[in-house]
This record gives sequence, C-alpha cells and structure tokens, in this order.
Amino acid sequence: MQLKFLLLFAITAQTVCAQPKSKITVTDLTRIKQVGGIELAPDGQRAIYTLNTIEANPDQKEEYEYKTHIYLTGLKVGDNKALTRGSESARQAVWSPDGQRIAFVRSVKGKGQIFIMSMDGGEAWQLTTGSYGASTPLWSPDGKRIAFTSSITMAQMLTDSLVNPGKNGPLWSLEKPGFTTNNFIKSDKKIKANPDGSLAEIRAYLDKDVEDKKAKVINRLNFQGESTTEPDMTFTHLYSVDVNEGATPKPLTRGFTSFQAGNWLPNGQGLLAVTDRDSLKHPDREQDNAIVFIPADGSGIQKTILAEAGKSYRSPEISPDGKQLAFLVAPSEGVNFAQIGLATLMGTTVSGVEIVTFDRAAGNLTWATMPATTKGKKTITGYAVYFTASANGGTPLYKLDPTTRQVTQLTDFTMGVTSFDVVGNRVVFAKTEVANPSELYVTDATAKTQTKLSSHNDWVAQRQLSVPEKRTYKNSIGETIDYWIMKPTAVTAGRKYPLLLNMHGGPTAMWGPGEQSMWHEFQYMCSQGYGVVYANPRGSGGYGLNFQRANIKDWGTGPTEDVLAAVTDAAKENWVDTSRQVITGGSYAGYLTAWIVGHDNRFKAAFAQRGVYDLTTFLGEGNAWRLIPNYFDYPWSADAKVLDANSPYTFVQNIRTPLLIKHGENDLRTGPIQSEMMYKSLKILGRPVEYVRMPGATHELSRSGNVRQRIDRLLRIYEFFERYVGTNPQSLTQK
Repeated sequence: MQLKFLLLFAITAQTVCAQPKSKITVTDLTRIKQVGGIELAPDGQRAIYTLNTIEANPDQKEEYEYKTHIYLTGLKVGDNKALTRGSESARQAVWSPDGQRIAFVRSVKGKGQIFIMSMDGGEAWQLTTGSYGASTPLWSPDGKRIAFTSSITMAQMLTDSLVNPGKNGPLWSLEKPGFTTNNFIKSDKKIKANPDGSLAEIRAYLDKDVEDKKAKVINRLNFQGESTTEPDMTFTHLYSVDVNEGATPKPLTRGFTSFQAGNWLPNGQGLLAVTDRDSLKHPDREQDNAIVFIPADGSGIQKTILAEAGKSYRSPEISPDGKQLAFLVAPSEGVNFAQIGLATLMGTTVSGVEIVTFDRAAGNLTWATMPATTKGKKTITGYAVYFTASANGGTPLYKLDPTTRQVTQLTDFTMGVTSFDVVGNRVVFAKTEVANPSELYVTDATAKTQTKLSSHNDWVAQRQLSVPEKRTYKNSIGETIDYWIMKPTAVTAGRKYPLLLNMHGGPTAMWGPGEQSMWHEFQYMCSQGYGVVYANPRGSGGYGLNFQRANIKDWGTGPTEDVLAAVTDAAKENWVDTSRQVITGGSYAGYLTAWIVGHDNRFKAAFAQRGVYDLTTFLGEGNAWRLIPNYFDYPWSADAKVLDANSPYTFVQNIRTPLLIKHGENDLRTGPIQSEMMYKSLKILGRPVEYVRMPGATHELSRSGNVRQRIDRLLRIYEFFERYVGTNPQSLTQK
C-alpha cells in the first residue's frame, strides 16, 4: 500500500512539474504584489516593509480594493511574516531608535493616525487622534517623541490659534479683485444672510452658498487638483507628540505655508524641513524651496539653512554623526532635474556647500555608517550616501563617497530598485525585473551577491514571459537612443505577428526592463500575440540633462524621429507583419500618438490615452500647465506660434488612422477638454474615431486607479487593435 502511494505521489509530482507554462492574462494584474517602504532595524538584523496587494471587494462583485500591510523579515530566505492585517491598510512604518517598537499610519474614520506596536508582541495602540489626521511619523533620537505632519485647510487655519495665533489671514495676498487687503475673509457672523438685503447681507448670503457647496469661488492660480477644482489651499504642518497614550501633540510650525521632509538632528533639538523660500509670496507663485531648521521646543522660530533665489532645495538628509548634510537642489524653473549637494553641518549652520558631479536625477538619499578603519592609532568611522536614479533604462542603486565625491553604481540597468534601506554593511531592497515584478532582496555594501528573501510573486515562474532585447540608434542630432524589442510570447516559425509601438509620457519619464508600472502591460500584450517595441526618445529622463532638454520647443518632430526609427528597425524582424502595426501611449505619449498619426500613415490603428492635444488649451485646463512656459512660452509671447506648430490638434485634418481616444473624467493633470476637441473634430471630418471616458478616473488610472477600470483599459487597447490587425480584421464576431 505504501509503495502504491509513493508511486502515485511520484507520478503526480511529475505531472505537475511537466505542466506547460501559461500566458499572462489580463486579470493577472490583480495578482501582482508590490514591495515597498523598506526600513532596516537599527541593528541591521531585521527589516520591515510594506506589501501592496489587490484584493477582491467582498461587498461589490467584480470590484477590487487596494490593501497595504506591514511585514517583518529576519533577512533569511522565507523568514517573512505579516505584522498587520484586516480591512484597514497600514503604511509608513518606522523603527524606534532602540528597535523595540515601530510606529505606522492607519486610517481611522477616513483620517490617517499614528499607531505604536511593540515588537515583543501585543496589539498596536493609537497614539494620535487629531481631526486633521497624522502621517510620516519620525522618531526622535531618544525615542521619546514622534514628529509627524498634518494637512490643514484654509478654513481650519483661520480658526486654529495653535498654528495661526491671532486667527488672522495670511500676510500674502489672496488676490481677490477689488480688495486691497485680506480682511474680507473675516466674515461677521452677526450679519444675517439675506439675498434682498444690504451689500453686507448679500455677501453673507454668498458666503453661505460657498459653505453649502452651491458655488466655488476661485482666486488662486493653481486651482486644479488631481480630480477636482480646489479653490482653497491646504497647508502641511509639523507636530511633535510624546510617545505616551493620551499625549497631546504640539505644533512645531505655524503660518500659511507648508513644511515637509522633516529630519531630526541627532541631538534631538530640532528638525530640518523644506518650506517655501519666501513666506510672504503666495504659495502658488513661489517656486523656490528652502531647507530650514525647526526647533523641537515648539517656539516656531525657524532658521534658514539653505536658500537661494531661483533654486529649490529639498530632501535634507543628515549624517549619523550630525556633521554632514546631503540634499537635492535644482533650478526652480525650466527643464531640469535635481542634483546632489553636500555640506558641512555645524549645529544649524552649513558651510562648504558643493554639488556632486552626477548627470542623472538622483533620489532617495540615505546615509549609512561604513565599517570603521584604523589609521595609525586612530579608529575612523566613515559614511556613505546611497541613492537611486533613473539611468539608461533602469533604476540602479548607487553609493556616494562624501569624502572623495566618487559615485559607484552598485546594480545594473536591467532592473529597477524601487525601495531600499542601508544599515552598516547590509542593504535590503526591492527590485523589478523581467522575471519578477517585485521581490525583496538582501545584499552587502557592494551589492554583488543578492539573496532573494520573499516569494510574493513566485506565481510568475509558471507564466511564459517575453524578454526584451535592447538596441540603440544614433539620431539626426547625434544622440544615442535606447529601445527594446519584445517578441510575442509564443512565436511559431513562419507566422507573422502584429507590432505595437508603446510610448512613455512625461515627457521626462523613462522605460526599460525594470519599469514597474509597465511590467504587466508589456507582458499581457505579448501574450496576446503582439510584438512590442518601446524607446526612450530625446527629452526622456535617465540620459543626462542635455538629452532631457533636447525636445525644448520640439515635442513632436524630434521625438517622432526617434520612436519611428525604433519601430522601423523592429519591423525588420522576420516575425513581424509590417502591414499590421499599431501605436499607443499615455499623457505626453498620448500627445505623441496623435502627433504621429497626423504625420505618418503606417499604423493601422492608434490609441491615445489621457493626452495633451492643444498646448494653448492645456495651459488653462491642466494642473501640469507649467510644462508650457518651461518647454515653450506663453500664448501671448512673441514666440506664440510655436504652440500651434507643436500641437497635434493643428494637424487634426490629416489624421486618417482609426483612433481610440481615452480620458478620465476627473483627470485635471492634462484635462479632458482637449480630448473632446480631438474627438468632435474627427467626427465632423468623418474619420474613424471612438471616445472612451472613464467615470471618476484621474490621470493615475493606469497605475493606481480603479482596478476594474485598469482591466477595462487594457482590454480596450487589445480589442480596438484586433478590429484592424487581428487574425480577422474588423470582424466583430471573432473571439
């Protein structure tokens, strides 16, 4: 009997192992788990991280929910366990200095609140209960206090004497026409609202209409949020609270300006934070940022550490001994990216400011203490700054020696490091690669040997994947363009397949094999029998400042040359059916899709997503409107014709390629009006065009929007293209 059982087990095991790998499906999107929020314990022996998942909504059939929970790893393979569970997500977890507790944020009645959990076990307890909510907790060096941020509306500011002593309005003008001061915001509650009364009573009536949401009165410049118009500003302030149940937080900052990116000084006397350089200028108009010192005693008397007209300083990171400061700085206007700065820090005074030579956009600066070295009779403790940067199609991890200013690349361009932390000689990081969309790894300071700690997406090992092949092209202005070609997942010899040109937005985005946001979409389209080609044309990030500026006053012609060169080369592959080429892209690439089909007729169908099509209209309807003066100029300038010359809408009469246009109804980053203009004009011209509006969707639909709409979007890409390049084109009865 036992022999039969063993034989049956062996046969079953062989059958399972022999099962062929299956293709990526559209609903595999819901199986992808994303690792992030990595924090190593102070002793470097454990780490916490967050895991973002997509779960079925138990109350709504066919709907999904995003969940984020905190995990603990002992830095050994498979040694991972969830610390939080349940319907409410947990995020922003940080270790206490002694490694005995963690603080994290969880929503309570729609507001984030800070919780404390002992690592010895037991339930987490709620530290903050404020009506403004709390986020980004930061333990003080002695572990007795936590600094955090809260968001406060203009209306709340006017009645809060703690952050606005005197309950006065801002010193900068609210820019309401006809009023020379801001006194109008102090309405007299004794005046009765009466539409037929005196001017004061009429004003009281109008104010009540605003309170009752019958009207929105807009006087600010940046009134477009991500999903709706926002007449009133919101301010972010820093608070501190003792880590005791029932403790009352105290504000560390005050006034009608925002503070963020706080970091404690090692002596615990205060924090460095980022705020507007000129607090007397309307925040919508002030583009310069300064790094300031905020005392921990709550006096609110700040001291400027780094500030300069025309520049934005951010991301202050203090060395463990408190003697060095790393930061990022960039020009406030124009086409630029932030560079790393280093300075000597003496208390709250900096000197010896120096910019590190590194021609990529650095981010996520993290100090680490290096193993001590001996020089003579002295033991010297050294430090390093780790960071990531988009570069050449990947997001590698780098290490900066603050003494020599030398930058060393630790990981390659074929993957993307999406989160990391460093303690001593130990590095824990999450990465995206072709073989797996997201897993947790541990390595040493050299990152040469990487050990995979998690198995959150091991299901991918049972899927057929397409591996991109990198190629390069020298364009007409002498720049080298990187592009990648992906074959259909299963290619049969002698058979021809359609080819999809997929383009990135930004225009300063960058794609490559380690691009987390496109992992599923690329693999899904390949699984459906399409070859995919994608490129990083001039103007992309990741190739240096000159490359990034190469599309100034040229959003259409130059980048079109680069992406068409990539698809022309890909079309030479023996598996490509050159008569079945299609094109798509979102945001700036929605623009580029429309531009290309207005100038080139090779594509059988096109899908333009959340795009910009008329640059003058974009200036008015998009919250990303500063792209216009940064890349071009204002419509009323002497060079105004450049906007029309670079607008796809100018060439709408030339579009004959079947076009599907998609836009989120709540997308105020680019605005939906231009997509309506394109659709209606093409309908008037009698061209083949279809228009899809996504109710409630913002610009982030494809990355973090409603999951059902994300699936819908991918299926619409596939279905629309199948009408024209499928095995039975334009047949609506095909499977």
